[in-house]
Amino acid sequence: MSFASGMAVAGVVVATLVLSVLGGMLVTPWVLRAAARRSEIEGETPPARDPGPVPPPPGHVAPAAGTPAATSAPVPPPPAGGGAPGQSASSLPAPIVPPAAPGPAAGASSSDPGGPLGDEAVQTLRGGTWIGILERLAITGCLLAGYPAGVAFVVAIKGLGRYPELRDHPVAAERFMIGTLASMIWAGATGILGAAILGLLR
Repeated sequence: MSFASGMAVAGVVVATLVLSVLGGMLVTPWVLRAAARRSEIEGETPPARDPGPVPPPPGHVAPAAGTPAATSAPVPPPPAGGGAPGQSASSLPAPIVPPAAPGPAAGASSSDPGGPLGDEAVQTLRGGTWIGILERLAITGCLLAGYPAGVAFVVAIKGLGRYPELRDHPVAAERFMIGTLASMIWAGATGILGAAILGLLR
């Protein structure tokens, strides 16, 4: 191999590795954001159904036919201690308190997007940027070197290394799977392209 040919091969290798690393740093976050938007759309709750007519409260007197509407007002309960003869205050019906509207779950933050971009998933998988860089370098390098079986070692090392965190925080599994697959697909495609160019040069 001549010097010029060797320089061309080295240039292709370096360019392929740089494209794998930098391109993956753009592609992987984009895929995660797309997945988070999809999760928000699928997680939207349907509009509340109309419960129908509300039954009248105790003590309400229905107006007789032909009487003015004013008589349909509810009869106020007697004052405390002044009930009907022989009726104690404890036997009077308790006032109806409407149920409180369901609020957000305890501990939930309205600013936390949840899903693959949620705070828990991001904190659990901290260091993912550097792991992704090394992962793409290893995958692309294995393909450029003509050793595709090395990709299996990269997948196994990453899976075993992240297993304790994923076991303790299952919510981070979605971010791990989406980010890992996006990064590996990009690195694999870049490595195959670089290997094809090297094949033409040789």
